[in-house]
Amino acid sequence: MTILLLKLIAAHLIADFLIQPIAWIKDKEEKAFVSKKLILHSLVHATLYAMAFAFSPEYGLGWLVLVVTHYLIDGFKSISNRLVIEEKSTFFNRRSLFIMDQLLHIIMIVLVVGYYYPELYQFAINAEQLWLLAIAVLLLTRVSSIIIKVLISRWTPLNVDDAGKTNHSLANAGSYIGFLERLFIFVFIVTNHWEGVGFLLAAKSVFRFGDLKEAHDRRLTEYILIGTLISFGLAIGISLGYDYLQAVI
Repeated sequence: MTILLLKLIAAHLIADFLIQPIAWIKDKEEKAFVSKKLILHSLVHATLYAMAFAFSPEYGLGWLVLVVTHYLIDGFKSISNRLVIEEKSTFFNRRSLFIMDQLLHIIMIVLVVGYYYPELYQFAINAEQLWLLAIAVLLLTRVSSIIIKVLISRWTPLNVDDAGKTNHSLANAGSYIGFLERLFIFVFIVTNHWEGVGFLLAAKSVFRFGDLKEAHDRRLTEYILIGTLISFGLAIGISLGYDYLQAVI
């Protein structure tokens, strides 16, 4: 069961990332379901899936489901990409569509393997733990970001906005950096690797040192330090709370 799941995921990754030419991707995005390259891409998946199934007739239905759903998912993704570009959606973008596309492919593989081997679904994690993990991730990302912004808004130096213009800062880079650092802290703590938290703080300090040295602004230094400490404090508190609640569930 496990080896079949791994083979199918490997087949998907090889077909999608290793042997798919850029020209095929562009053709799919332009023509969607009528793209000949999409058909060729689906046939590549069909071949690799058949190899993963060892060409066994007993997996015929699962093979057909994976091939057809891959064609449909990629076709709808191409249409969605085109709509996003034309309408400039703020909720959906090419990155979110790419992630959803890959998740759907993996989910279909898991469902197919689970159809033949129902014991795949008998994993140890329960519904309460899934909800707890989802809440923790939500708290560590968007919720913490809003809390930090509210708490330090009164101290925002005037040159923070100017720095973003003069240094050509990436859009929303600060928020994404915060998301990632708190998620890393969460992983370090729940896996009992506290030294990773110290390493992360030290690494961030090194990268920030150059900006702070050039800024010559004590207020900016204090602003960044307060934001960093609040971010790390929230991440540690949420992670410890998750650890405690997970133990008692």
